[in-house]
Amino acid sequence: MNILVIKCGGSIINELTESFFNSVKELQKGGCQIVFVHGGGPDINSMLEKYEIEPVFENGLRKTTTEVMEIVELMLAGKSNRSLVHKLEAHGIKSVGLNGSDGGILIGEYIDEQKLGAVGEIQQVDTELIGMLFEKGYCPVLTPIATTEEGTKLNVNADMAAGSVAKALSADMCLFVTDVKGVLKNERIIEKLTETETKDLIMDGSIHGGMIPKVTTALSVLNKGVEEVMIVSGKDPFYEGGQFIGTKFLQEEGVFQ
Repeated sequence: MNILVIKCGGSIINELTESFFNSVKELQKGGCQIVFVHGGGPDINSMLEKYEIEPVFENGLRKTTTEVMEIVELMLAGKSNRSLVHKLEAHGIKSVGLNGSDGGILIGEYIDEQKLGAVGEIQQVDTELIGMLFEKGYCPVLTPIATTEEGTKLNVNADMAAGSVAKALSADMCLFVTDVKGVLKNERIIEKLTETETKDLIMDGSIHGGMIPKVTTALSVLNKGVEEVMIVSGKDPFYEGGQFIGTKFLQEEGVFQ
């Protein structure tokens, strides 16, 4: 395992436990380079509320006016990023927080400017700065803010940003950190799933509620060309004794375990 991309949703950052950080350190001891990509939905929503701006979503994407974009960047870069970097540093994990727009790391384009405003999808990832930080032993911690070729900032879905970063780095794996250990069946973690098996579990109701968008995201990132994608817990160890704990989504035929 050489390069690992870990995506933390905004709601899980404050719930990350000692066990989670111990797993990160164990991976680093084994020579793994780690980059974090994070969201900040709850922080953004609470600040919008203070400004009495109603959040608007279209197909799960936050409509981002100029005014909303200012708050998105303020909360992602100023609060969520600072919080995650502080937690990593407090656990002895050397980290550097970066806006995805810094140094042209994430270059994107509008998805539908008329309908969504400054919401983008990533077209390219410049990995040079990330590589330099790796060489110095740092974990880069990225916000999902991109810029257009012209320099306009864009709000990017953090899951998709993590997938784009993982693909650009040829990462061995992309981990999605949630509040659950993985996909469960009869209270046991299903260790491996293919897309077909996942869809069958959604159909039979084994995967339901809030887990459906989690697995759908994992599959869409897998289909971007990332080798392996996992759902793991931020509240428990996700790597112990050389083994990952969670549900792994694979391109090839998986097996129920």
